[in-house]
Amino acid sequence: MEWLSALDEEAAARHAAGLRRELRPRPAPAADPVTDLAGNDYLGLSRDPRVLAAAAEALAQFGLGAGGSRLVRGSTDPHRDLEDALAALLGFPGALVYSSGYLANLGAVRALARPGGLIVSDAHNHASLVDGCRLARTGRGAAETVVSPHADPAGVRAVLAANPGRPAVVVTESIFSVDGDLAPLAELYEVARAHGALLLVDDAHALGVLGPSGAGGVAAAGLSGAPGVVVTATLSKSLGAAGGVIAGPPQLRRQLIDTGRTFIFDTALPPAVAAGALAALRLLVGGADLRAELRARAVLAVDRLRGEGLEVASPAGGVISVAAPSADEAVAWAAACRERGVAVGCFRPPSTPDGRSRLRLTINVGVPADAFDRALDVILKERP
Repeated sequence: MEWLSALDEEAAARHAAGLRRELRPRPAPAADPVTDLAGNDYLGLSRDPRVLAAAAEALAQFGLGAGGSRLVRGSTDPHRDLEDALAALLGFPGALVYSSGYLANLGAVRALARPGGLIVSDAHNHASLVDGCRLARTGRGAAETVVSPHADPAGVRAVLAANPGRPAVVVTESIFSVDGDLAPLAELYEVARAHGALLLVDDAHALGVLGPSGAGGVAAAGLSGAPGVVVTATLSKSLGAAGGVIAGPPQLRRQLIDTGRTFIFDTALPPAVAAGALAALRLLVGGADLRAELRARAVLAVDRLRGEGLEVASPAGGVISVAAPSADEAVAWAAACRERGVAVGCFRPPSTPDGRSRLRLTINVGVPADAFDRALDVILKERP
């Protein structure tokens, strides 16, 4: 059929460009020989016995799924308790939990964009934020998106100054998901406030890693609960769970519940996952030793990799970006590491905002220290 032939041609072009992707199911941890430097379980909480016990108790009480959307039958005590705990940690009056961080970002951008308004989006923002901007361009009262240079408050200021009087939202990550660098949040907030704009920060990779009690990059910048700031985060990284959250003023929470399509029409996060995430959150708050270990391993990794001549971005948290010469060589490098028992991320266009390929290593303090050291040996030995 013609449409299948077209898909075959597109697949062949992607394969020739080194952009083919594969699904590789991983075995259960007890049977998995691979050292994981690819996942996002930064603090190793996904298999903490206390987290699993909380999830198992809720599973026995509520069953496997939520049974419906939050507004129908999907809201439970674990959802409410998790939202209260997240709001308290992030320093905002209200929080709303979603079934994924992707949906939370779509919902946040769409809710904050005003008719005829402006969204100023960092050039390195995650795909979920980019898609939120695209969603905000459609329908009645669409908002315009302008992409600003990466981590550049002066560039944001220039865009806002060129659009006086327009309701605007500045959108950024805190720790960026590809290179692991930290946005200048305090400076971006100053620029946004000077022009009457809101600041939306995706704190996915900083929650649990930065800030007092692991409250994230916004807290580390002194912006918790600040006027005109809204925070999103995923629960699938430092919390080792799943889901997403939007935190901000109560009026925003009310708006999202009443009008947010990615909340209203989505089946709720399973109660067992919410209960497990809450248990992980409590451990995260007291996890200063875990954060110290993560920072120490990040420093060790960067020093060793740079010492061998590799181009490595300076990490703000647990994401370490190592440049690869090309997409093909990045794929081959990652495959060679995997064959020797080390899982690493392989980022290629279009997943990379700058068109450069790289390996992405993520720190998991649940990986034994000697296994972490051996994994670095493998990465260096298998370099292109």
